[in-house]
Amino acid sequence: MTNNALNSIFKKGSTTYFYSSVFFPEKIKRDVFSLYGFVRTADDLVDSVPQQHNAFRELVQNYGRAKDGERTGIIYIDSFVDLEKRLGFDPEWTYSFLRSMEMDLSGKEYKTASDVDEYMYGSAEVIGLFMAKILRLPLDSYKYARLLGKAMQYTNFIRDVNEDWGMRRTYFPKEDFEESGLPSLSRKDAESNPGAFRALIRKKIRQFRELQSEAEKGFKYIPRRLLIPIRTASEMYKWTASQIYRDPFIVYSRKVKPSIPRIMLEAGRNALFTGVPR
Repeated sequence: MTNNALNSIFKKGSTTYFYSSVFFPEKIKRDVFSLYGFVRTADDLVDSVPQQHNAFRELVQNYGRAKDGERTGIIYIDSFVDLEKRLGFDPEWTYSFLRSMEMDLSGKEYKTASDVDEYMYGSAEVIGLFMAKILRLPLDSYKYARLLGKAMQYTNFIRDVNEDWGMRRTYFPKEDFEESGLPSLSRKDAESNPGAFRALIRKKIRQFRELQSEAEKGFKYIPRRLLIPIRTASEMYKWTASQIYRDPFIVYSRKVKPSIPRIMLEAGRNALFTGVPR
């Protein structure tokens, strides 16, 4: 059975990923929960209100101690480092992730799409690489794993517009605002120019769909049994994007997430799917 502490961290942090991941075989699920116990904790520290700067720095220090062979007694760090060593994660992946999390502590704004891409490599693409390693996928799949992580992060950026603005963070590059004519993503500015806001959000969703479509070409590398949770999460992100595309202003009234029954139903459908190459 997966460790209850890691189970709790993962379940609290991400409904879609958690309930999709329960369909992995037990051995894979243990590794996935070790990964997400670590990355969700780091993400929660920088996303909390107020942000927990000191706690995040302690996490980084404890990770370094564990990397040097010390048992910290912190389950989500020790189990992640064990996983990292056992599967041979590239150390640069973890450091890139931690750098992106540190960028969130500053409430950074981004000037260009390239600047956002740099952040997204550490915050999302390396998560796809971790997962590719956990699933023992071939190297040819890695570019698609990165794209899938990036595509899902795009949806999070769109879904969390209001929450991020409240923390003085925005992941839409400044060039998007200049093109759209919106001063910011505050609710006040969006309501002052609703046509421009809707156009910008829908543009970003179309970009997500392009990334997602390309990423799903990599599904051919994933064994059918392991594809069920991956495809389930992918479909739920597409569902989230479709809800926001229909009414972009929904991001100011609630956080759009699929319900647990919807996730489980989608997983059931994918379990019956037979058209995916082994």
